[in-house]
Amino acid sequence: MKISYNWLKEFINIDLDAIEVGEILTDLGLEVEGIETYESVKGSLKGVVVGEVLTCEQHPNADRLKITKVNLGQDEPLQIVCGAPNIAAGQKVPVATIGTVLYTDNGESFTIKKGKIRGEVSEGMICAEDELGLGESHDGIMILEASEEPGKAAAEIFNIKTDQVFEIGLTPNRADAMSHLGVARDLYAGLLQQKELKKNLHTPSVSDFHVDERTMKTQIVVDNADLAPRYAGITITDIKVAPSPEWLQNYLKAIGLKPINNVVDITNFVLHGIGQPLHAFDYQKISKGLVKVQTLKAGTKFTTLDEVERELHEDDLMICDGDDNPMCIAGVFGGLKSGVTEETKTIFLESAYFNPVSIRKSAKRHALNTDASFRFERGINPDTVVYALTYASVLIKDIAGGKIVSEITDIYPNPIEDYQVHLSYEKTFRLIGEEISTDTIKNILASLDIKINNQTESGLGLTIPSYRVDVTREADIVEEILRVYGYNNIATPKKLNTSISYSAKNSPEVIENLAANFLTANGLSEMMANSLTKPDYIENTNQFSEDQNVTMLNALSRDLSVMRQSMLFGGLEALAYNLNRKNSDIKLFEFGHTYHKYESNYVENKHLALFFTGNQTKNNWNSSGLEANVFYAKGVVKALLNRLGFGSLKYKSLNNELFEDGISLAQGKTNLVDIGLVDAALLKQFGIKQAVVYVDFQWNKVLEQLSNKPLKFKTLPKYPAVKRDLALMVNLETKFIDLYNAAFQSERKLLKEVDLFDVYTGDKLPEGKKSYALSFVLQDENKTLNDKQIDKIMQKLQQTYQKQFAAELR
Repeated sequence: MKISYNWLKEFINIDLDAIEVGEILTDLGLEVEGIETYESVKGSLKGVVVGEVLTCEQHPNADRLKITKVNLGQDEPLQIVCGAPNIAAGQKVPVATIGTVLYTDNGESFTIKKGKIRGEVSEGMICAEDELGLGESHDGIMILEASEEPGKAAAEIFNIKTDQVFEIGLTPNRADAMSHLGVARDLYAGLLQQKELKKNLHTPSVSDFHVDERTMKTQIVVDNADLAPRYAGITITDIKVAPSPEWLQNYLKAIGLKPINNVVDITNFVLHGIGQPLHAFDYQKISKGLVKVQTLKAGTKFTTLDEVERELHEDDLMICDGDDNPMCIAGVFGGLKSGVTEETKTIFLESAYFNPVSIRKSAKRHALNTDASFRFERGINPDTVVYALTYASVLIKDIAGGKIVSEITDIYPNPIEDYQVHLSYEKTFRLIGEEISTDTIKNILASLDIKINNQTESGLGLTIPSYRVDVTREADIVEEILRVYGYNNIATPKKLNTSISYSAKNSPEVIENLAANFLTANGLSEMMANSLTKPDYIENTNQFSEDQNVTMLNALSRDLSVMRQSMLFGGLEALAYNLNRKNSDIKLFEFGHTYHKYESNYVENKHLALFFTGNQTKNNWNSSGLEANVFYAKGVVKALLNRLGFGSLKYKSLNNELFEDGISLAQGKTNLVDIGLVDAALLKQFGIKQAVVYVDFQWNKVLEQLSNKPLKFKTLPKYPAVKRDLALMVNLETKFIDLYNAAFQSERKLLKEVDLFDVYTGDKLPEGKKSYALSFVLQDENKTLNDKQIDKIMQKLQQTYQKQFAAELR
């Protein structure tokens, strides 16, 4: 949010440095993220002075150029080449001297330099109004009053305004500070407490308001007081729609708003000044002179100011005319046909307090985020509705002329009551961490407009002003006291107290941290993806069911409308983002949850997801890098499970349409993790052109297995292990996982490890065949194996492979 310092001074008279004010606001909780300088004319016309054209002669080498001698109040006149058709001797003109920086309409800068134009020296530039940023005309140079003195700074003539603009990172709860008045209120309290500077807080006067005639009252009907608790309006006629005065335009430009016309600019001025959104309707376009605040049937078409035709929802609150034609989405965005134009002579001016939830839902449904909806959906001050309408009416009369031809119609059937809160001194001191003077507390509360109704030795009975919608509890009051008192004024304790808490050895947090540390040590980076995702991912695969989607009732957008059923898609988005930025070797992991809706209940499961793409390590002078494939991922997974305490695991092939190839690892009958090469068609949807390996841990099951697993110790083996190899010729469709499982089924006692260390396919083998080279590790923990035992086991393995897979020994 942008706050103009000049505008802020209209509410509180201070002369402090902008940086000091920014520090005070930050201490008060209105964090100033930056301070920018605004200039009504970019560059403030520095280096531009008044020049008197002494002579004007034709350029010898160009028909459209003139050579002038210009007096800039110096000893010698300067020669300047000019191409303007209206240049003539005797004129007073603005001259950009050498070294002056001017700006184009796009904000690009260029510096005036001494040079030659068609062979003639030019020592400056005589400017048109668009070249100085003072207008749009480029028909010729700008001619000044004859009374201006040569050498006078142009900035003095055109009254260039400068301002300091605060960029405030406003938290969503501070609806009261979404205006210059709101910031001024906080600054007033901060100056009083932290700087002991008592300044007066000024609010705009409306004493000049009066009704000129009572001839054109606009009838108002509010169908649903819950959606529009307060609605007010007034009719003003004989106005003249024109550009706003310079002072008003400067205020709006300083905070980044583009002036439109005097009526619209006034509504924006009131909105950003005191925080009350207003809307002006062209009265001639209000059928029957009747305004209805109501909802319309679903599917009703409505074209907004941005010329987009929108389809209304049945819960959208609309401002309609007497024929039920929609004119405005209440509190969000106006309609194209009812807005104020240059031909408008009479307006109906609206001021209201709308239900925040209703406005937020309508704004999100139509993907609209306007200054009005931003404030309405967070909660504005209902007591400002009529005051703001009165203030705007006075401004319109002063700036746009016209007459007020109706009383203010104010429909407020159920006034909103202020919150009543009791504040305990004891709890205040406990939350703050030290005792502060009760008089200081009372002074702070008074500076925040919090009324003290009654007081005792133990506490205060308080009434909260209506604009503080975020202050409803005792703890909120303590926070208000503390931020105005100053967090920096609370002493830091010299003694640190702590307690030791019991945690189980296999607590989920300990195990998760152990796994995360292991993965980072192995070169993986932790990521976090949004649990909200787009439904298209589920719709494009049969692996998940749309019926199991947990759908958001008030989605920010379609891309964030369902909760994820899989960790895969968020990871692929992260990979695509990195790959598009030339980061091709990526290893990521994420702890997160998936969400499913079933007939009887909702289920939330925790997962650990791993993603590998590109090379295992970056290329260097002595290594070209190996691809991070399924086998590499399996090694990482196996090492992690071993680190967590899992022993022997079962492997089986993975049948899943998301993967081209994959395996599952299980402990007993419990599947713990799936590892697979992501299907190329799925990768194409994300624009990923290189292979991706995805690992999905069922983390709840991992934790369950570990919680039931007692801690075991075993001695190091006394007897040596034996390694033997087999080179087998098998069918192309035979998978290593099948050979692996068959080996352990054949020899359960002495076989410890089975690994694949070479695969060969080529023309030296029969068609439909491939060669697998397997290594087997055998070990007896009670004695040394002899050759006879080893040969028997290897022969048994060979027979098993021959029988089950028609394998041949090469």
